[in-house]
Amino acid sequence: MASQSGRTYNDAIDALNSLQTPYVIVEARRKAGIRPDATSIAEMQVYLRRIGYNLSDLDRLNILHVAGTKGKGSTCAFAASILSQYQKSHSIPRRIGLFTSPHLIAVRERIRINGAPVSADVFARYFFEVWDKLGEAEETEGQKVVDQRLGIPMPPRPVYSRYLTLMSYHLFLQEGIDVAVYETGIGGEFDATNIVEHPVASGISSLGIDHVFALGDTVEKIAWHKAGIMKTGSAAFTIEQVPDAAKVLQDRAREKDVSLKVLGVDSRLKGVDVRPDALFQKKNASLGIALAETALQNIDPSFTPDPSALSKEFVDGLEQVVWRGRCEVKVEGPIIWHVDGAHTPDSLKMATRWYAGECEKRTGPKALIFNQQGRDEAVNFLKGIISTLKSQGQGSFEHVVFCTNVTYSSTGYKRDFVNYQYDPVAIKALTAQRAFAEKWSSLDPEAKVVVLPTIEDAINHVRGLGKTSLVEGETIQALITGSLHLVGGALGILEGADAL
Repeated sequence: MASQSGRTYNDAIDALNSLQTPYVIVEARRKAGIRPDATSIAEMQVYLRRIGYNLSDLDRLNILHVAGTKGKGSTCAFAASILSQYQKSHSIPRRIGLFTSPHLIAVRERIRINGAPVSADVFARYFFEVWDKLGEAEETEGQKVVDQRLGIPMPPRPVYSRYLTLMSYHLFLQEGIDVAVYETGIGGEFDATNIVEHPVASGISSLGIDHVFALGDTVEKIAWHKAGIMKTGSAAFTIEQVPDAAKVLQDRAREKDVSLKVLGVDSRLKGVDVRPDALFQKKNASLGIALAETALQNIDPSFTPDPSALSKEFVDGLEQVVWRGRCEVKVEGPIIWHVDGAHTPDSLKMATRWYAGECEKRTGPKALIFNQQGRDEAVNFLKGIISTLKSQGQGSFEHVVFCTNVTYSSTGYKRDFVNYQYDPVAIKALTAQRAFAEKWSSLDPEAKVVVLPTIEDAINHVRGLGKTSLVEGETIQALITGSLHLVGGALGILEGADAL
């Protein structure tokens, strides 16, 4: 479908991809020690003004703002799902926005209204409205220097993820969204989503070590960044954190004159079917409940939370939540696919524990498909997968496949998956994948380890295992985990879907 200007969704994605920061520049900045700072927020404020809005306009969206290392996406999904169920019976909120990242199959999945990704034509229309307004503003106002230290003008348009954030504000405001749930990208303090001054509430999910270059190499440094989303005058919630992180969150809350409420597992979850049935997910659900209750108290004068029980809308929202690429099981003939995106050592252990629990119900050889691109430290994540599976009494993976995030063997990347931020030479040479294979073989010499160039090749390799001689009643127990780009590409191939 084309936008009113005749420019299509594919045109929009091609233009968006032109806003990616190339690998050579990413590396140059890394080596020079250039990290996100307050300039990022100042520039976003300029871009917002250039497309016709003031910061106060964002207050109309009644934003729920969520940061964290693990579980922030699930928390957002729970909150949005609860609001959706409440909407069905009360017609409030009228329209619910959800902004998350990354996407699994299509970029438009990042911007949802009432649970569904915006359509391709709606995405294209709003994309190019922002594109054109920014271009016109640059011509009218001329170049603007925000960072006086370097004296370099800000670019006419923000980089990829920041552009999508800016576009989401425009789209949600034009579409009459009255509650919007926003997931931060990286960190919080200097994240593009953090230009909102008066969120209805902020929530901070489980904290750990990730994005070390941008955020720091200790949980205290990371907590400082995440705490940046708390705002004076707005409610703030978190779950139980490790002591060092908890102290930083409370210190920053005091600095901001914010009362930060630390949530345990909500006692009202007893009897509620939260999936997976694990402590970490119940913590995410508890945070989602608190955020949804706060939003409803803000927009519906008749809503009063019941401290002793969850209403049917809340239970249905929790039990019927859809958050793709996390703890999914798909049956394909003799293969049971277990799909769970996990990008930190802790989340990979959680994914493996979940997979081990699923395998208790079945028999047959186990296969793993894994990738983490552009992260040298990821080679050290593998030991945790092996040890966790063994500790759960599920032995080891007989077959292990390492592949890139390139989608198809013949045509390469799907347009929505193009990523210029990784070293193209290393991808072509399968550098990371060969390092993974060498490490795995040293840890488990019995495993049959292969390296393949694409996700499609990896899936077809495992499908081939299903055609070999299996004892009656056996199935291939396949786990696809690691990068969400891998998980998204795999789901796109397994389902033949255009968007999730």
